[in-house]
Amino acid sequence: MNSHESPVVLEGQLDPRTSRALWLVKWLLLIPHYIILLFLWIAFTVLSVVAWFAILFTGRYPRAIFDFNLGVLRWTWRVDFYGYAALGTDAYPPFTLEDVADYPARLHIAYPERLSRGLVLVKSWLLAIPHLLVLGFFVGGGLYVTQASNDPDTWTWGSGIVGLLVLFAGVAMLFGRGYPRGIFDLVLGMDRWAARVAAYVFLMTDSYPPFRLDQGGSEPVAPVSPEPSAPAGAEATPPVTEYPVGTGQQ
Repeated sequence: MNSHESPVVLEGQLDPRTSRALWLVKWLLLIPHYIILLFLWIAFTVLSVVAWFAILFTGRYPRAIFDFNLGVLRWTWRVDFYGYAALGTDAYPPFTLEDVADYPARLHIAYPERLSRGLVLVKSWLLAIPHLLVLGFFVGGGLYVTQASNDPDTWTWGSGIVGLLVLFAGVAMLFGRGYPRGIFDLVLGMDRWAARVAAYVFLMTDSYPPFRLDQGGSEPVAPVSPEPSAPAGAEATPPVTEYPVGTGQQ
């Protein structure tokens, strides 16, 4: 696998027609999704434990469990992209575990035919620690407000970097400035990093996530070396790289 390629493909296309003020009430509109996702994530957690034992004894991630868990991650990404992990679209997320080709937020994780039986013991916690520390800075716990314990009149607030950047983007849209493209690209880079780490932590790949912030709505295209037959000093025309954002079937 090329160093610029990843088994995890996360994409999000910014809608330039995003409403100036709808983001203020998206938390309310997303309540049905949050309720369903609560139960889906409970099932995801239970099935991930089952998958852990299956990998430990067989070196394989049960395909039916993989497809379901990928569906939960896809659903979550669509909700996050519509909501406060990106605010990238006003198209309401569909209620489905399947990939939706015409939705602006998509996620694919390549199914691994074999997984290391030894790595399953350590990759979800020990090996992932450096990435989890980075994601704690990127994502944090969301936007929050707290009251200082020693001074009832003093309030403090905080958020992960993603939450703050999305808030800035929302304020910019509210005042008619549009969604700053630089903020969107940076936010998607952090979301992409989080997706790669999630796939690794949830045992869906043995490919260690790169310490690389691939910004923008689309996955980076790997550079192509010149063909051996190319004239001296000339480079072959890079072919278009297609990423398999499908249903999870190989």
